[in-house]
Amino acid sequence: MTAQKATTASKARRHAVTVAAFAAGAMLALSGCGAGQISQTADQVAAVNGNSANIGKVALRDVRLLLPQSEEYTNAKGGKAVLAFTAVNADPARGDELTSITSDLGTVKITPANPQLQSGQTVVAASPKAVHAAAPTTSAAASTTAAPTSTGASATASAAPAHGVGEGSPDQPADPAAHPLLIEITGLTKDVSPGLTYQVTFNFKNAGTVKVDVPVDAGPDLERKAGETAAEGSGH
Repeated sequence: MTAQKATTASKARRHAVTVAAFAAGAMLALSGCGAGQISQTADQVAAVNGNSANIGKVALRDVRLLLPQSEEYTNAKGGKAVLAFTAVNADPARGDELTSITSDLGTVKITPANPQLQSGQTVVAASPKAVHAAAPTTSAAASTTAAPTSTGASATASAAPAHGVGEGSPDQPADPAAHPLLIEITGLTKDVSPGLTYQVTFNFKNAGTVKVDVPVDAGPDLERKAGETAAEGSGH
């Protein structure tokens, strides 16, 4: 009888161990699925091409180096590149000014220089194509105001609001992209390549200084070229 009881107890212990091991394995499998879902969520990014940063009350959004726009902007060492972004001054009481942008990539030129960001205002830096597209409107406005008037008003003074990016005057269009900035980086010290980031420093008069790791815009042109390359490869 003693031997039979011992055998029965041993079987019961083995059964209990088996059940416990099965339960532990199931818990690990479930926790693994949960971990996978969390990591996938963590990898989600905003649906924009560029980086972002905040400094004081100024928010920089979609900061990126553009793909070559023409033969003039090659993104190659010794050449010229274009920086694009959106800057918003969220300060309800005080304006600001973008005094300069610096980078070890080369010399940064802001056109027009020292753009103002009035309270609650948005300023856009865009591609040369967008800047040039806005130029005819500005020129037409200047030509209209340059016509002689009975009061002899200064044509330059009358046309100023058309050029004053960030002036916040009643004559300024509500659309910040109507008169975008052109930010050029000249004398590139290295090639600017997609997939890499390049540090650029923004200097604001009131908000201060912020460094941004800027990617190259992975825009539709890059996607189209990648598609063409893939199609050529499959054709062979």
